[in-house]
Amino acid sequence: MPQNRFYNAFDLQEWGTARKIDYRSPFQIDRDRIIHAHAFRKLQSKTQVFLSGEYDFYRTRLTHSMEVAQIGRSICAWLLSRGDPLGDDFYIDSDLVEASSLAHDMGHPPFGHSGERTLQELMKRRGGFEGNAQTLHLLCETIYQNESGVKGMQPTRALLDGVLKYKKLYTEFATPPLNHFIYDGQAPVRDWVFGGAKIPGSLMLGDALNDCKSVECQIMDWADDAAYSLNDIVDGVRAGFLTVERVERWADGETIGAAEQRHLDTLFDALRHDRLENTFSKKIGAFIQACRLKPRDHFMADKTNRYKYELVIDEVALSEAVFFKKMANDIIFESPQLEQLEYKARVVINALYNAIWENYAERNERVIRILPANVSRLIEAEKTQDGKARRICDFLAGQTDGMVVRTYRRLLDPEFGSFRDLS
Repeated sequence: MPQNRFYNAFDLQEWGTARKIDYRSPFQIDRDRIIHAHAFRKLQSKTQVFLSGEYDFYRTRLTHSMEVAQIGRSICAWLLSRGDPLGDDFYIDSDLVEASSLAHDMGHPPFGHSGERTLQELMKRRGGFEGNAQTLHLLCETIYQNESGVKGMQPTRALLDGVLKYKKLYTEFATPPLNHFIYDGQAPVRDWVFGGAKIPGSLMLGDALNDCKSVECQIMDWADDAAYSLNDIVDGVRAGFLTVERVERWADGETIGAAEQRHLDTLFDALRHDRLENTFSKKIGAFIQACRLKPRDHFMADKTNRYKYELVIDEVALSEAVFFKKMANDIIFESPQLEQLEYKARVVINALYNAIWENYAERNERVIRILPANVSRLIEAEKTQDGKARRICDFLAGQTDGMVVRTYRRLLDPEFGSFRDLS
């Protein structure tokens, strides 16, 4: 295809040290570096909805990210097929959207949203914890960190903006939020992503700045919504949480209009005729084709085409996604089984955080180095308590479900322990 005029040198500039140029495009390098990163591979053992490893057919963070990437690429192809304003030499790069989609959950901790909520509570007075902010932290600071001083993966500006779902700093909110923010220390990254452009005062009100997303980030965000609003239902049925009887009882307590009744009828028909995956795969296709572009005015539009266009989603698809997300939340996420996972996450992560904190931040005598040597050095090198807390949080967020349980058992279970159990 001809050279893509949609992107310019501003979009391709890299954070940190410039990368070597090779046969790949800058966005292909972004994608490849993510795929080959240790942090990405760990997603195969991090909870999406159900505890990873319980059954082979449940989605993990890794399979979910792969599905989001596929949907994102398909949205790019669909938008290009519609023509104006896109064309053969002016199109949204699917490699960039794929990279953003593969990376979008890398910062999420073990035990899914239960683990995230636990770290949010632990870090509330020390700068907060947010899964998406942690992804940005990985890409810029820790993903390829080594003792020679190399940090991050030197991502392009367009990739960083593609994963930057939220742009408001933790302390820019009147009341410290639990989620939907980036860390205060990431202000330089945000400034760099915006190319030093002054943020209009109107965007600092409420959540307006968090709604300020590049078109690739909007595609990734909708692909994420499409994947989990539909696929959580499929996994919930396979796990036995969603049955016709349970859904009917749930619906009796909801306000069900004509559109919602159609969604229920489709689900019931799929369940009764064993056509669930086929039916919901078609819905993914419908969600992809519910997308279109429209021009928008934006303070960044003079710097990049990524802010000249807005992704518009058909209202029917949006309302269907909201309906199925609410169903999954009410029937699956608030079930006793998932609440037990929440409790487990709190016990394990709180205990590990407190044990590490006691040894590395509060001890006046000899530190008992209970963590791997490289992690111990990072914590000990921090001069402030907040800095030590962030390093501890980084360690815990980077664990898989299995790793964090083994570490917990090795430190706190007298009946467990061998040299290979701590990893």
